Amino acid sequence: VQLQACGGGLVQSGGSLRLSCAASGIIFSINFMGWYRQAPGKQRELVAGINRGEITNYADSVKGRFTISRDNAKNTVYLQMNSLKPEDAGVYYCNMFVRTGNEYWGQGTQVTVSS
Repeated sequence: VQLQACGGGLVQSGGSLRLSCAASGIIFSINFMGWYRQAPGKQRELVAGINRGEITNYADSVKGRFTISRDNAKNTVYLQMNSLKPEDAGVYYCNMFVRTGNEYWGQGTQVTVSS
Protein backbone atom coordinates (compact mmCIF):
# COMPACT_ATOMS: atom_id res chain seq x y z
CA VAL A 1 0.00 0.00 0.00
CA GLN A 2 1.29 3.42 -0.93
CA LEU A 3 -0.12 6.89 -0.42
CA GLN A 4 1.34 9.48 -2.76
CA ALA A 5 0.75 13.08 -1.77
CA CYS A 6 1.49 16.07 -3.95
CA GLY A 7 0.55 19.69 -4.46
CA GLY A 8 2.58 21.41 -1.79
CA GLY A 9 4.81 24.36 -2.49
CA LEU A 10 5.57 27.98 -1.78
CA VAL A 11 2.72 30.47 -1.91
CA GLN A 12 2.20 34.04 -0.78
CA SER A 13 -0.12 34.83 2.07
CA GLY A 14 -3.67 34.91 0.74
CA GLY A 15 -2.89 32.45 -2.00
CA SER A 16 -4.22 28.98 -2.69
CA LEU A 17 -2.92 25.46 -3.04
CA ARG A 18 -4.57 22.15 -3.77
CA LEU A 19 -3.18 19.00 -2.25
CA SER A 20 -4.02 15.55 -3.46
CA CYS A 21 -3.22 12.11 -2.14
CA ALA A 22 -3.77 8.94 -4.11
CA ALA A 23 -3.70 5.49 -2.56
CA SER A 24 -2.55 2.45 -4.46
CA GLY A 25 -2.62 -1.17 -3.46
CA ILE A 26 -5.67 -0.84 -1.22
CA ILE A 27 -8.32 -3.43 -1.94
CA PHE A 28 -10.71 -2.64 0.91
CA SER A 29 -12.96 0.38 1.05
CA ILE A 30 -11.49 3.43 2.72
CA ASN A 31 -13.60 4.65 5.59
CA PHE A 32 -11.73 7.76 6.61
CA MET A 33 -9.46 10.09 4.68
CA GLY A 34 -7.77 13.01 6.30
CA TRP A 35 -5.05 15.60 6.17
CA TYR A 36 -2.74 16.33 9.08
CA ARG A 37 -0.27 19.14 9.45
CA GLN A 38 2.96 19.31 11.39
CA ALA A 39 4.71 22.63 11.87
CA PRO A 40 8.29 22.81 13.15
CA GLY A 41 8.42 22.13 16.88
CA LYS A 42 4.73 21.28 17.05
CA GLN A 43 2.72 18.10 17.21
CA ARG A 44 0.98 16.73 14.18
CA GLU A 45 -2.62 17.94 14.13
CA LEU A 46 -5.70 17.00 12.16
CA VAL A 47 -6.56 19.72 9.65
CA ALA A 48 -9.51 18.09 7.89
CA GLY A 49 -11.18 14.72 7.60
CA ILE A 50 -13.90 13.12 5.54
CA ASN A 51 -15.63 9.80 6.05
CA ARG A 52 -17.14 7.50 3.49
CA GLY A 53 -20.50 9.25 3.86
CA GLU A 54 -18.68 12.46 2.97
CA ILE A 55 -19.23 13.98 6.37
CA THR A 56 -16.39 16.41 6.94
CA ASN A 57 -14.70 17.93 9.94
CA TYR A 58 -12.17 20.74 10.12
CA ALA A 59 -9.81 22.28 12.60
CA ASP A 60 -11.24 25.58 13.79
CA SER A 61 -8.26 27.42 12.35
CA VAL A 62 -9.07 26.40 8.77
CA LYS A 63 -12.87 26.44 8.73
CA GLY A 64 -14.20 28.49 5.85
CA ARG A 65 -10.85 28.47 4.06
CA PHE A 66 -10.06 24.79 3.43
CA THR A 67 -12.23 22.20 1.73
CA ILE A 68 -11.62 18.46 1.84
CA SER A 69 -13.11 16.14 -0.76
CA ARG A 70 -12.64 12.58 -1.93
CA ASP A 71 -12.97 10.48 -5.05
CA ASN A 72 -13.67 6.91 -3.99
CA ALA A 73 -13.25 5.54 -7.50
CA LYS A 74 -9.68 6.86 -7.53
CA ASN A 75 -8.94 6.29 -3.81
CA THR A 76 -7.91 9.92 -3.71
CA VAL A 77 -8.42 12.70 -1.20
CA TYR A 78 -8.02 16.40 -1.95
CA LEU A 79 -7.51 19.47 0.18
CA GLN A 80 -8.28 22.83 -1.37
CA MET A 81 -6.59 25.51 0.69
CA ASN A 82 -7.60 29.12 0.13
CA SER A 83 -6.66 32.35 1.85
CA LEU A 84 -3.50 30.76 3.15
CA LYS A 85 -1.78 32.27 6.15
CA PRO A 86 1.81 31.91 7.37
CA GLU A 87 0.53 29.82 10.27
CA ASP A 88 -0.80 27.25 7.78
CA ALA A 89 2.76 26.32 6.85
CA GLY A 90 4.10 22.89 7.64
CA VAL A 91 4.35 19.39 6.31
CA TYR A 92 0.98 18.04 5.31
CA TYR A 93 0.37 14.31 5.61
CA CYS A 94 -2.54 12.37 4.22
CA ASN A 95 -4.03 9.61 6.30
CA MET A 96 -6.44 6.81 5.48
CA PHE A 97 -8.27 4.18 7.49
CA VAL A 98 -9.57 1.20 5.59
CA ARG A 99 -12.52 -1.00 6.51
CA THR A 100 -10.25 -3.58 8.15
CA GLY A 101 -9.00 -0.97 10.60
CA ASN A 102 -5.55 -0.62 9.06
CA GLU A 103 -4.15 2.89 8.91
CA TYR A 104 -1.86 4.34 6.28
CA TRP A 105 0.14 7.56 5.97
CA GLY A 106 1.50 9.45 3.01
CA GLN A 107 5.04 10.73 2.86
CA GLY A 108 4.19 14.37 3.51
CA THR A 109 4.24 17.41 1.31
CA GLN A 110 5.69 20.76 2.36
CA VAL A 111 3.55 23.89 2.37
CA THR A 112 5.31 27.21 2.82
CA VAL A 113 3.41 30.48 3.09
CA SER A 114 5.32 33.73 2.80
CA SER A 115 4.00 36.83 4.49
